[in-house]
Amino acid sequence: MQVWEKMGRIYENKSLHFTHASVPLAWLETDGSYTIFFTARNQKNQSVPYSLSFDLDRLKVLHISETPLLLPGRAGEFDSDGVMPSCLVRRNDLLYLFYIGWNRAVDVPFRNSIGLAISKDGGRIFTKAFNGPIVDRGIFDPCFVASCDVAEHGNGFIMWYLSALKWVQTDEGWKHYYHIKYAMSQDLINWTREGKIAIDFLDESEYAISTPRILKNKMGLFGMWYSYRGGTKNQTYRIGYAESENGFDWIRKDDEIGLNLSKDGWDSKMVCYPFLFESKNNLFMLYNGNDYGRTGFGLARLKT
Repeated sequence: MQVWEKMGRIYENKSLHFTHASVPLAWLETDGSYTIFFTARNQKNQSVPYSLSFDLDRLKVLHISETPLLLPGRAGEFDSDGVMPSCLVRRNDLLYLFYIGWNRAVDVPFRNSIGLAISKDGGRIFTKAFNGPIVDRGIFDPCFVASCDVAEHGNGFIMWYLSALKWVQTDEGWKHYYHIKYAMSQDLINWTREGKIAIDFLDESEYAISTPRILKNKMGLFGMWYSYRGGTKNQTYRIGYAESENGFDWIRKDDEIGLNLSKDGWDSKMVCYPFLFESKNNLFMLYNGNDYGRTGFGLARLKT
């Protein structure tokens, strides 16, 4: 059983021009501070990424970027309605930023795909690698693809990613169904998919599994933290957990996560979009609270 000690909300977006601080990602800098990338929403409701510098020892935000890391694409491109960073990978002297591109749709609310941006200066400036996505909907992913995590695997790489299967019209509006699949690559650009599922729905009432975050422990066991919702109890996101011996075949253990809603406040209705990182022999989790990050993000530490 995991027991997570909540350390409080560490950032809330109070800009007059932007809302939300969604899907936080932490990156360790050479001076010991962390850069946390997050996604805001502008007055057009477009996703736009920013970053802040964070002192983990003092739990203090040191500096917030004044300009976006990336801008939405041109009209007609896959990311014309928003850019949302999903994961970072270092390869040689480059940082690869995998991000979600947003498009408004006509028959359903939106469509997502996965794009790539690259930094040559350690993460201060990112440039889009292509004007098009590197992973898009296809024969195994009929509606859209979105949040992902990427890690080295053998001589190549593995990506765990959100795969949307269908939209269903309900009395409350459109409901999307998506779970987690995986893909393989040799170069972080060209990805091979075979439709194989990593994390599937528990039953017919579950409909959304997203933001996979994978860590491998010293014993070689893979752990995955993710967001999920569905059923009668979880119409808003909760954070789940699964384990695997090989990274492909997973056993869900959602009851072992030990990070639940607060009685009141910024994370009393929803917890979602986890990001895991290790520091000084401690495991930390960034996560969002109510309304998909409108109330900012907080920090938790795994108690040992």
